[in-house]
Amino acid sequence: MSKLVGPDLLYERDHADSRAMQRPRTPLDSTRPASAASQSRALGETRRHKILEWLREQGSARVRELAQAFSVSEVTVRQDLEKLESDGHIVREHGGAYLKSVRQQVRAMALQHLENMDAKRRIGRCAAAMIGDGETIILDSGSTTTEVAANILGHRDMTVITNALNIALMLGAEPGFEVHVSGGQFKAPTLSLSGERAAESFRGMFVQKLFLATAGFDLDAGLTYPALSDIAVKRAMIDAAEKTILVADSSKIGARSFSALGGIELVNVLITDEGIRDADRAVIERAGVEIIIA
Repeated sequence: MSKLVGPDLLYERDHADSRAMQRPRTPLDSTRPASAASQSRALGETRRHKILEWLREQGSARVRELAQAFSVSEVTVRQDLEKLESDGHIVREHGGAYLKSVRQQVRAMALQHLENMDAKRRIGRCAAAMIGDGETIILDSGSTTTEVAANILGHRDMTVITNALNIALMLGAEPGFEVHVSGGQFKAPTLSLSGERAAESFRGMFVQKLFLATAGFDLDAGLTYPALSDIAVKRAMIDAAEKTILVADSSKIGARSFSALGGIELVNVLITDEGIRDADRAVIERAGVEIIIA
């Protein structure tokens, strides 16, 4: 039997979760099994959520690549895109779709994921307090890492390597900062550079600290991201850093996105907020990860 990995594993788990909804009938259990139609609806909702995650990360996608990624027909993908368009999230075009707000967002240099900003600001301040003058660090792209960047203004003799154009613009004109930007493919919703060329930019580097973002931090699946193109970049960042510090608000813990990077052992420190559950905290700490509550 072949072994499932990455997005196939995560998508299969979603199928497995839906299959688990159907419980066997016994004399002591009067619960009726879930109908095939209700299971199909649940799978469709899960798939559409992941497609929207993909678009919020990449900005656009082709029908063919979505069909291949989710192991469904192109007809099914078109139906999913029709539903997402009717809900006001996207705009369909010939052969694909793009995020409705992406043009205005890029012109304003704004980010997509602005939920839980109070927690993200606290995390950003806490993370910045771990950075000293004269250090060389990597700042990943994302709304929480942007808060880290905002809180190191005023530092001196800093070298910052980033794949986030908004962070580069924020820090690049500041005295005392030497800013390096990776190459790669531009991803409009995250104002970031990704793909193999971005990953190559981090290879052969050595930095004291990496401040890493994530879309989900699941105790079984580990660190997960909406786009496959991110995985090589995050892995190269981790390889370049003496210490990896994950900055993630508590809504990310237990969440699972499309593609898996690896387990929680990749992280040395997790900075999060007080919303983390005691059970999750215990498991993460047992894995050797230091947890800091911002």
